[in-house]
Amino acid sequence: MTLSIVPVRSRAELARFIALPERLHRDDPAYVPPLHMEQRELLAGKANPYFRHATTAYWLARRDGRDVGRISAQLDGHGSEPAGHFGMLAAEDDAALFAALLGTAEAWLAARGMKHASGPFSLSTNDVLGALVDGFDTPPMLLMGHDRPYLGPRIEEQGYAKEMDLLAYVCDTEAEFPPAVRRMLTRPLHEGLTIRPLDLSRYREEVKNISDVFNDAWSGNWGFVPMTEADTDYLARQLRQLLNERLIWFAEFAGRPIAFIVALPNLNEAIRDLGGRLLPFGWLRLLWRLKVKGLSTARVPLMGLRRSFSQGLLGSLVPFLLIDAVRREGLRLGVRQVELSWILENNAPMRHMNEAVGGRVYKTYRIYGKTLAGPPEGAAPG
Repeated sequence: MTLSIVPVRSRAELARFIALPERLHRDDPAYVPPLHMEQRELLAGKANPYFRHATTAYWLARRDGRDVGRISAQLDGHGSEPAGHFGMLAAEDDAALFAALLGTAEAWLAARGMKHASGPFSLSTNDVLGALVDGFDTPPMLLMGHDRPYLGPRIEEQGYAKEMDLLAYVCDTEAEFPPAVRRMLTRPLHEGLTIRPLDLSRYREEVKNISDVFNDAWSGNWGFVPMTEADTDYLARQLRQLLNERLIWFAEFAGRPIAFIVALPNLNEAIRDLGGRLLPFGWLRLLWRLKVKGLSTARVPLMGLRRSFSQGLLGSLVPFLLIDAVRREGLRLGVRQVELSWILENNAPMRHMNEAVGGRVYKTYRIYGKTLAGPPEGAAPG
């Protein structure tokens, strides 16, 4: 049985690349096929600002005339130093297959001067992150990945080691906050502090506020890559149909935004049975579920507090006020569960806060890393 690794160059090959995981997960009740149109936009769309600072390559693995695996490699120049990533990894459970896929991505990165490979990043640190290593029995929420249990061990077999675990917490909105949190939330607001929802009439300004606070809040954290206004705007445009101003909140002090929280209805709940396709009748089902029936789950993908306010009374109070606003408004919209992710395993303040409001870890995603050997002498980038 001959195994070959084929570069993805045509639209037809890209379509096969996108569709492959559906076959690998055909008997997995927790798998949710992403919408194919969104995957095409992510991987090759001219509007995706990621391609302004990154170079990518995609490959399919073929054996006996059929697709059996896929992988991507990315060179991202947006941070302080260029970073080499792999991602979009999905394959049948076979050690030789994983060796060929990861080896191909590593050779591509090494030929471009990268000394280290990390991933999975699909595609950037602001997209779908990590290999699922715990929590296989429940479906993923919006913009979260889902993998077979063998994926992590197969990556480790190829010399990769854990760099960081990313945790997903789930909270029941109907559950009462513990007494200590309730007492905190009932105190009068600090003079100069206000909590308000998103103002869609000032959309562009609100997008800039999110970018500014996010970059300040998370700078210095492990794996941080600044989010440009174009990145935030692109994400907001991609998810515009999901935006609800009652689920996006800002904290302002003396009229200046100092913190925010973004909760989005869990699109995966609405598309789980659509097979990644909106035609011919998927559009109607999706719109009815989003606009009429409503969704019972949501995810918080973005949250931040300016570093200068992270200590003291405001620093301890504001995140709880924002989470409570999402919980309260979510209940009115019929949301019964909210996921807060990704939380770095070493981010003790965020973990303590999530646990203080009744959150529990229900999924763990792992980022792996490996030192690369240099390219063969005289080798040119492929």
